[in-house]
Amino acid sequence: MGADELSALLWRERRQLELLLYRLETQLLHVRAGNWHWLKFAAGDVEKVLENLRFDTLSRNIESSARAIEWRLPANATLPMIASVAPPGIWPELLQEHHRELVLLLKQVETTAAANLESLLMGPQGARNPPLDSVQPGDIMAPSAPGAIVQAGTVDDVMLLAENANIERALAVTRDCSLPLLSEFLGLE
Repeated sequence: MGADELSALLWRERRQLELLLYRLETQLLHVRAGNWHWLKFAAGDVEKVLENLRFDTLSRNIESSARAIEWRLPANATLPMIASVAPPGIWPELLQEHHRELVLLLKQVETTAAANLESLLMGPQGARNPPLDSVQPGDIMAPSAPGAIVQAGTVDDVMLLAENANIERALAVTRDCSLPLLSEFLGLE
């Protein structure tokens, strides 16, 4: 298939990055609006896109290695390297355009993920309480006493534990949004 298949995979990877960005922005909107109960769905959406993106990255790595070897480059050549030796015609320009767009999307994903982490670490009570990563398992932040830590036991405590579980899942998924293989392929590392 050659450069056609590589370009198609790069388009697919771009669409997955756009979807990841959308999902992260949606999650951030819910966090900032205090919709903690929706985080389980938002985090699940981010997680699903990350799974699809990993598969697409693997497919692209295989195809880009084949093109690199065909065009007399090392198998682990970066996209800028591949674009520089692409056959004359549309391919050098198209591969450079993929590179520009992927770099832009990756930076937007990184920025939005960082904003999510910052907002999530503030927790439901905002800046009045310690960050969630300082709370020990089994402890929750009491809504009636900003900054106070209490043991779970009441219905309100159970609700707060559920919120904290949603937040912890969102934190874990958002931390997983780093994409080192893509950064390396784009020649950013």
